[in-house]
Amino acid sequence: MNWLKESHHWQHIVGGIGIGLLSLGDLYTALLCGGGVASALELKDKLWQGEWDWVDWSITLAGVFAGFTISFTIKTFLV
Repeated sequence: MNWLKESHHWQHIVGGIGIGLLSLGDLYTALLCGGGVASALELKDKLWQGEWDWVDWSITLAGVFAGFTISFTIKTFLV
């Protein structure tokens, strides 16, 4: 659990899941928006702190994929 608190990893996961859910089951939208947001967050970190964190970037995209999977499943099987 300490790993999630380190470098606000949990915020990247939760934010990514939110983006994936809001994609409404469209993979293109999820990847484009999620990749853009993840990259913008890491660019901000690079400009302010001087380093790009690939772990945070990957965690954000993993969250996007998880949210997309939930959204796609709901769209496919429940609607």
